[in-house]
Amino acid sequence: MAKRFHLGWFTNFTTDLWNEPFANGGSPWDGKFFVEMAQALDRACFDYIMFEDKLMVSEAYGGTSEVYMKHAVGMVPKHDPVPLAAVISAATTGLGVVATMSTMAYPPFLLARLCSTIDHIANGRFGWNIVTSAEDYAAQNFGLDKLPPRELRYEMAHEYLDLVTQLFNSWDEDAVVIDRGTGTYADFSKVHPINFKGKFFSSRGPLNTVRSPQGKPTFVQAGGSPSGRDFAAKYADSIIAVNSGPEAMKAFRDDVRGRAKAQGRNPDEIKVLYLVAPVLGETEQEARDKYARMNSGGDFIEYNLALISSITDIDFKKFDVDKPLPERLVTNGEQGTLDKFQQWGSNKTLRDLVVESSGGMVASVELVGTPDQVADQMGETMEQVGGDGFLICTPTLSVSRRQITEVTDGLVPALQRRGLVRTAYTQKTLRETLREF
Repeated sequence: MAKRFHLGWFTNFTTDLWNEPFANGGSPWDGKFFVEMAQALDRACFDYIMFEDKLMVSEAYGGTSEVYMKHAVGMVPKHDPVPLAAVISAATTGLGVVATMSTMAYPPFLLARLCSTIDHIANGRFGWNIVTSAEDYAAQNFGLDKLPPRELRYEMAHEYLDLVTQLFNSWDEDAVVIDRGTGTYADFSKVHPINFKGKFFSSRGPLNTVRSPQGKPTFVQAGGSPSGRDFAAKYADSIIAVNSGPEAMKAFRDDVRGRAKAQGRNPDEIKVLYLVAPVLGETEQEARDKYARMNSGGDFIEYNLALISSITDIDFKKFDVDKPLPERLVTNGEQGTLDKFQQWGSNKTLRDLVVESSGGMVASVELVGTPDQVADQMGETMEQVGGDGFLICTPTLSVSRRQITEVTDGLVPALQRRGLVRTAYTQKTLRETLREF
């Protein structure tokens, strides 16, 4: 029997595709578009929908926000995904909902309280995508001139996770007794101050929210650098990965699983999901024509260079798009994404890099063809890699109803016919759903 794998969808609470033949209008701000999207994923039995987030209006590309505003590049406008997660969870039954929140932006007590609240609203299906933020523009919205160095950010994040985990555990599982006979709602002896005092954070605790259904939300994280991989291996229930080709995908998965085992964790409890952007058609030629049109549109290069500039904090406008990058680039932003994008030593032009990797975001493996062809390729890839699944995405991070339907009503049934993905939810919480197989 084929080995099943997991499916998620990586998106943003940003504008939908608004300027294409099958557009949605560009005004999804009441959340209804994303609720309908989540309901389609719920019907298709996805593990989760994840909302990435940023906390700034970028000027990384060309020193202004012009391109970001003109094209609505995935950074702006962008609304807060946390309230949306609550709305979606109330409108779905089995789908997990993951929202991004930055350890830079939220005081630990506030984040732990918010996560616990939404996990209750979601009946145990809420996840937190843990980020430290990687943009100086974001830092400047929170009273900082620039971000701390990456290694210090990870040191701070480790302490942050220690603190919030203690807060999540400040209520024992049986603290709520609701004893009408004694008139007791909660047993005070089972709710504990934590009196946490660290190098960067402190909190008395306990939380004043009831312990959440999962105990703590499902943790999602993307870690490409060695420090990031150690962090993900220690805490994550699911890891977001971008690696080019099955060999690199397998090497990454083996590495983080080894790191998890070294830290005393069962590596099978961590599900690595690889970002991919399938392009589907009724025939292979139709899909390839669609892919070619997508990569040759007039705004494609500018849009994706602006996107990768914001993610990496490097201004790619200063480079000639028809020449190779002149030097190996480093950043205090997302170095793993930058390394994946620049392919140092390949001698490819910057234009080639953009076209081949869709802005450096979603090219773990090229998936272009009919639903059956793509389903076969996904199955073969997972067999080579060893697991654990895929995060569906689009090159621009914006999405249309047409793209959603192509996946949920075309690709997923093809995968289900092959026994590669679930056909029904059998678990109650998101963490249990991820650990089902």
